[in-house]
Amino acid sequence: MSRIFRRRRTGLRLWPVGRVLALAFLVALAVAAGVFYAGWGLLGVRGIKTEGQLDSKTLFDLVKLSFGVVAGAGALVALIVAYRRQRVDEDGARRDATRLHNERFTSAVSQLGDDSPAVRLGGVHALAGLADDAPSRELRQTCVDVLCAYLRLPYTREGDVAQGDEAARHGYLALREVRHTVIRVVRDHLRLLPEDPRSWHGCDFDFTGVVFDGGDFSEAVFRAGRANFNEAVFEGVVRFERACFTGGRVSFSGIEVRRGGTVVFDRARFSSRVAFRQIVVRAGGGLRFTGAHFGDGGTVDFRDSLVQADGMISFAGSVVDAGGALSLADTVVEGGVVGLQQVALEGGAITLADAFVHQGGSVRVTRASLSSGALDLQRVDFRDGSIRFLNSSFAGATVNFADAVGAPPGGLPLASSSPWLTVPIGWAAASLDGSLGPMA
Repeated sequence: MSRIFRRRRTGLRLWPVGRVLALAFLVALAVAAGVFYAGWGLLGVRGIKTEGQLDSKTLFDLVKLSFGVVAGAGALVALIVAYRRQRVDEDGARRDATRLHNERFTSAVSQLGDDSPAVRLGGVHALAGLADDAPSRELRQTCVDVLCAYLRLPYTREGDVAQGDEAARHGYLALREVRHTVIRVVRDHLRLLPEDPRSWHGCDFDFTGVVFDGGDFSEAVFRAGRANFNEAVFEGVVRFERACFTGGRVSFSGIEVRRGGTVVFDRARFSSRVAFRQIVVRAGGGLRFTGAHFGDGGTVDFRDSLVQADGMISFAGSVVDAGGALSLADTVVEGGVVGLQQVALEGGAITLADAFVHQGGSVRVTRASLSSGALDLQRVDFRDGSIRFLNSSFAGATVNFADAVGAPPGGLPLASSSPWLTVPIGWAAASLDGSLGPMA
């Protein structure tokens, strides 16, 4: 544990006072000479009037000049000494603040490792307060790292608690409350404006492999730093409602959403890239993006993912406008559902190229408004699944089914030859001789 928080010591670096004084005098002489020659040129002086004999006034001026030079040199020395003293005092204050931080840190970590859930709760809030008061960004990051590491620790999940063992169940509920408190603390600090001194924007959050049996990140703003949810497991309802992904690096790659787990991104806004690559949505699990907005560089990538039977990824009511993109390329829909109901495609791109929809899986583009942009379904294979376009409007977006394999989807107006629609040759020929019949 001590190795995690070891910090390289960097002492106060000050030049020897003699070297500083010599350099300061040289700089002062150079500045004085520069001012003298600049004035000489501006006044157009051609020479200096010489006097064979000094009068009392000239002598007095020379004496004043001598004393002025001595006083200036003394002031320069005093200024340098005062500056060095200030630097030493500031360094001492930083050292004292760091020492106090380390003492508080040790106490907070001890609380977090206590057997009592109540003491652990106190440790969570103590670490959060310590991060707020940290004298440097590195020390703040250390506190955040400990809170994230606490979530990564193994623990007994609800499904592993023996039936009828009330003591074990109470222990699980108490530990879950501590874990959910850590999540709320992170969320609350990500809701603050970046200029707020207590804001944690710019910190890195490592939730790799964390088991989330619930939690609330709603309205959190991910604008800087890294947030790594890779290989996390979602077993309960985890909320990212109205969250904003506007920068930084956020990744949910490799996550697993199990039965009973739902990750909710309702009305979230995506204006930066967020990776969901190679995720697995198990039977009874789901990801929901109801009313989400994708634009201004907001790209969500589900490439190489798997949606099993009774699993679901829903983008119902979402808007994909210029600069936004949804990619489910190479995704396998194995009896599950990808829902694009009431999606508004307004200049962005949605791709399911090379997707494999089988075992009764379904892609539903019902009541969608495809006004502009591109819907890419090239090489999609849905021979053992279905794609539906019921009650959707095609106002100008391009729909590309080139080299797709499967029966023509219901609701797609194949009978009309339109430049925005690209279909396999077999579909077009069948529509011309009427063998397809009416499109449902």
